[in-house]
Amino acid sequence: MTDASSPRISRRARVRAPELTGKGGWLNTGEKQYSLADLRGRIVILDFWTFCCINCLHVLDELRELEEKHRDTVVIIGVHSPKFVHEAEHRAVVDAVERYGVEHPVLDDPELATWKQYAVRAWPTLVVIDPEGYVVAQHAGEGHAHAIERLVEELETEHTAKGTLRRGDGPYVAPEPEPTVLRFPGKALALPSGTFLVSDTTRHQLVELAADGETVVRRIGSGERGLRDGSGDSATFNEPQGLALLDDGSVVVADTVNHALRRLDLDTGTVTTLAGTGRQWMQGEPTSGPAREVSLSSPWDVAWWRGKVWIAMAGVHQLWAYDPAADSTDPTVAVTAGTTNEGLVDGPGPEAWFAQPSGLAATADRLWLADSETSAVRWVDLDGAVHTAVGTGLFDFGHRDGAAEQALLQHPLGVTALPDGSVAISDTYNHALRRYDPATGEVTTLATDLREPSDAVLVGDDILVVESARHRLTRLRLPEEAVRVESVAHRTRRAATEVAPGELKLDVIFQAPAGQKLDTRYGPSTRLLVSATPPELLIGGEGAGTDLNRTLALDPAVTEGVLHVSAMAASCDDDPSNEYPACHVHQQDWGVPVRLTEGGADRLPLVLAGMDDRDDQDA
Repeated sequence: MTDASSPRISRRARVRAPELTGKGGWLNTGEKQYSLADLRGRIVILDFWTFCCINCLHVLDELRELEEKHRDTVVIIGVHSPKFVHEAEHRAVVDAVERYGVEHPVLDDPELATWKQYAVRAWPTLVVIDPEGYVVAQHAGEGHAHAIERLVEELETEHTAKGTLRRGDGPYVAPEPEPTVLRFPGKALALPSGTFLVSDTTRHQLVELAADGETVVRRIGSGERGLRDGSGDSATFNEPQGLALLDDGSVVVADTVNHALRRLDLDTGTVTTLAGTGRQWMQGEPTSGPAREVSLSSPWDVAWWRGKVWIAMAGVHQLWAYDPAADSTDPTVAVTAGTTNEGLVDGPGPEAWFAQPSGLAATADRLWLADSETSAVRWVDLDGAVHTAVGTGLFDFGHRDGAAEQALLQHPLGVTALPDGSVAISDTYNHALRRYDPATGEVTTLATDLREPSDAVLVGDDILVVESARHRLTRLRLPEEAVRVESVAHRTRRAATEVAPGELKLDVIFQAPAGQKLDTRYGPSTRLLVSATPPELLIGGEGAGTDLNRTLALDPAVTEGVLHVSAMAASCDDDPSNEYPACHVHQQDWGVPVRLTEGGADRLPLVLAGMDDRDDQDA
């Protein structure tokens, strides 16, 4: 283990890369199946991802520029490694690859075979393999594109000189486009005119549909991926999602991958930017201030509540608010709840933890939210405190009705307030519409056989559901009685790590990228936060600190649980002559299921960036 305060500088460790195997086979290759031998001579970057994970989606965007710039030397392979049961369905992976514009080969690994061979512990994880088939780097989390590009350039130079670099076209084969009216729509909004506005997410547009929910009235946006204000024909979006009607009759749009809020003038079709810089918010940046000067992070949904636009900031596991009335000439944004730590913790807004909030619905006294990664429905009260109605945490999910404390959902993306005070839940990965009634504390199922429902809007006695993976809006009559379904319960597909009871050495490995050093100008450059579910699992070692190495004490009486580890390290260019060096923040949250077993491991290594020295082996 390299001491985090003084990263070693040595020759690059090389470990022979295990073979790529996945029961689901290959996508984006024209049905050709590949092995590592087929890719010899190319620099291969394995991106271990799962499509529910917002951090994984951030990495997809980070890699686009590198992928284009080094297309003749680099092959990016997405290794899809599911968390939820739904994500193990091959059809769902095919949909996700198109939905998120993945333009490289993807290996569908529903049984986590390649994940285990590479000892991956977190989504997302990037592994770099050199042209001779050796692993030379591993990075967990997001924000590593700059370091990987530097490494790619070094490998290009090294293997060009050795004659082991093979340039040329890669194995990517684009799929044929499908001629549907909508393509993976995200959210919908009923307009005062009786029509509906839909975020046509994959086509980077907004679509107004007639009252029948099918006939196109107009499209807003050119359909190109981008961030450009202007007329309805020329403006551009980047995977827009949430929509909310403002008091002035305009619509605010959560322009998710642009990390921005946009405004649509319904009368003219003109699009302008309300909030965000177009760049993703990173740790250490301002969390409040003038709306156009503060960066956002994957805003997924928006709702007008108590005079502000509340934002489900999926990318940093928080709620923010846009305040148009703070100053008539200078609207503001600010965090309203959440710490950026990922999990399920209730309480006052500044102390609450969320996990990818993705759906909002406002009533007079509550702001409902779908907290997708905890498979939970939660709400904010008038005092700003956060409560959980349904859901228990990151690792338990399923389809079970009944009393809310034992009911289960699976990655819900939408919530809709109903007239009787209950809430409809777009239970996305269960392909169902569910209902939670606060009056009775019961969860029921309203409809099944939907395909990845992501939102719903009321239309009189009907409800119009966004069936995202069927590319349409589906009208349902709200049933008087619930549908009965067979109950199922699941835990995450990841196998628990067997560890010994008592002392456990936690090592977070971080090696500053080549040409950089740890940024100690303003104090410690690293941070480590550790907690557990249940809390009783840890009898020592919990809490925050600046050392990336820590000894934990595990209670032998608690046989299994989850260790929650959040690590951050800041590095800057190591060039004394540069007065303004570029600096980067590396961060990752791990949720590690553990099982206490006599004879289990007494050390838990988690790679943030670099290689674990204890695993180095030259071949």
